[in-house]
Amino acid sequence: MEASQPEFWLVNDKAQATLREQARLKAVVDAYEAQAKAIEDARVLIDLADEAKDEPTAAEAAATLSAAEDAVGKMEFARMLSGPYDQQGALLSINAGAGGTESQDWAEMLQRMYMRWCARRGYKCEILDLQPGDEAGIKSVTLGITGEWAYGYLRAENGVHRLVRISPFDSQARRHTSFASVFIYPDIDETIKLEIDEKDLRIDVMRSGGAGGQHVNKTESAVRITHIPTGIAVHCQQERSQHKNRSTAMRILRSKLLEVEEKKQEEKMGGLHAQKKAIEWGNQIRSYVLAPYRLVSDHRTGLKVGNVDAVLDGDLDQFMVAMLLVLAGDPSATPQSSGAELEDGDA
Repeated sequence: MEASQPEFWLVNDKAQATLREQARLKAVVDAYEAQAKAIEDARVLIDLADEAKDEPTAAEAAATLSAAEDAVGKMEFARMLSGPYDQQGALLSINAGAGGTESQDWAEMLQRMYMRWCARRGYKCEILDLQPGDEAGIKSVTLGITGEWAYGYLRAENGVHRLVRISPFDSQARRHTSFASVFIYPDIDETIKLEIDEKDLRIDVMRSGGAGGQHVNKTESAVRITHIPTGIAVHCQQERSQHKNRSTAMRILRSKLLEVEEKKQEEKMGGLHAQKKAIEWGNQIRSYVLAPYRLVSDHRTGLKVGNVDAVLDGDLDQFMVAMLLVLAGDPSATPQSSGAELEDGDA
């Protein structure tokens, strides 16, 4: 076994990555063997039920088979998450579109939605950087999400999200349409080789902005790192320590630079990164309509869900699964609906 070799632990990050991969493969094998045993147990129960004409035993066999079928279905779906970074954690970036306070409030609603989704799945979610809105909401936020298959699931969420509602900020209670973009990067670890030349970086430090506090605006803890060849700029001011902010900014920059390299290949294949469009009308991947009716519509898959509150509270798996089935080219991935059947039109 590789782990038994003395030199295995010389590079700790690589050793930990190997052990994680070993655990993942073992879990796959164990799951397969468990379902194979369940099916065999069900077969025995069916034979016993036939011989004894025992309905409770037959019912037990049916329940065992049903549970095995569900488990195999989940295993089959997990097989679709076979991208090179699908098993990694994710960096999720939300940016408010044009529209001032309305869009900034919508961006904060999306932040809450994804944080609730993380809680449902048992993922760790931390705010890496946040730019508060002028009056309410947020201008932008970057979330670090840690958990197995986080990127694999979340990559289906790339794109512009549209909200239609009666504005709480409009004294005349008129209906408004707001936009915010969501973009996902794989949170790559140190085992993934990505060379960044220090000479290509411009690092600026500044005083933190934001709402009050004894620390804010008194020390130069905020960090902006610009990768000169690509023009990619990353800003981080969440921590009080300049060192921590710099480390977090480099973490985000590494993921964005990796995305640039991946984009070259993805664009050739019409991949998800081609969906990074202007945050405006006509480019949305999903609409959340709260007035004059209530409906969430995914414009890529045709999935419609009437329980808007549940979706905004993090019930997103159905949308992710539907989109991943489409991306996998599953012929059975036909549009499904839950709840209202209304079209959102141009509301």
